[in-house]
Amino acid sequence: MRTTSKRTIRRALTAGAALSLTGLLLTGVPGLETAQADTADSNASAAPEGVPTGVTAITTGLTVPWGVGWLPDGSHSLVTERDDFRVWKVTPDGAKTQVGTVPNSQTTNGEGGLMGVAVDPGWATNHYVYFMHTAAEGNRIARMTYNGTSLSGYTVILQGISKSRYHNGGRLAFGPDGYLYATTGDAQNSALAQDRNSLNGKILRLTTSGQPAPGNPFGNYVYSLGHRNPQGLAFDRNGRLWEAEFGNSRFDELNLIKPGANYGWPTCEGTCSTAGMTNPKKTWTTGEASPSAIAIADNVVYMAALRGERLWRVPIEGDTENVGTATAYYVGTYGRLRTVVKVPGREQLWLTTTNADANGGEPDGADRVLRVTLG
Repeated sequence: MRTTSKRTIRRALTAGAALSLTGLLLTGVPGLETAQADTADSNASAAPEGVPTGVTAITTGLTVPWGVGWLPDGSHSLVTERDDFRVWKVTPDGAKTQVGTVPNSQTTNGEGGLMGVAVDPGWATNHYVYFMHTAAEGNRIARMTYNGTSLSGYTVILQGISKSRYHNGGRLAFGPDGYLYATTGDAQNSALAQDRNSLNGKILRLTTSGQPAPGNPFGNYVYSLGHRNPQGLAFDRNGRLWEAEFGNSRFDELNLIKPGANYGWPTCEGTCSTAGMTNPKKTWTTGEASPSAIAIADNVVYMAALRGERLWRVPIEGDTENVGTATAYYVGTYGRLRTVVKVPGREQLWLTTTNADANGGEPDGADRVLRVTLG
């Protein structure tokens, strides 16, 4: 039996209480895989690099905050709400102001809606930001102008991505090469994931004007294929792309993405021995994970889990392609964790919750942004 209930902790956070890992977070919380996690805050000075040492709720009153995109200068972030299509400006101390909505957005009464956001690396000059969202004909990637206080100038740069109630993907991220990467789900049609001419079940790589990026392996938008519902994207210190995706009923995956590689779905779920398929670097059961986002800091992959209701820490072993032992934090404490991002210039992560939906069962406005301090 837990000594501190999920309901008690959530009420404390809603009231604006700042919680540390000591006591309230870790007392009686099951599923932490190492003693290191149990003592992180009380022995913070001795904690290994990249280990969470404290957590604080900095912004509340949100409803399914799906994407977080930081301005290049770290002055603030943009946070999207999936079902209400709102975009919020959120400062490092948690102050939030609505800056607009994304036009033509629709829900799917499931996982579609306003999803990923990415800020152009050249924002200081061009003021461009990018969104992935569901529209009437399918899922789109759109560009808007953001002047620091409001959004304008909606322009579609890619459409024709099939939508469904579930499996819409939706994550956006800029690579070190300056191109925009996007994850797309199989739209509940698993055959699309193996079709090189389909935009679904893929990681796409495109220019900021919406053209296939030069050097793509098949001469179109497709960068990798064989994905079921990928929603995690992050680049490591060597510029390599890592990805996390929802499995069907057995295994969720953490993958190291290489151009042109086939990650197996629907032939493989998790590790398999089928020729031509690329195996994941780590797998979890769907009850432990169901990952929506990843971030990389201090050569560690952090993975936010929805059904698993936890944050996974997965160290990359130096500059190899291998990963070490995964450790779980905050198991069951904050409910469903949607997005995790590294805060620019700080040893911090931001985590968003997704409890104000059908799966979380909490009312509108129950979601929040949590700030995690890294040792």
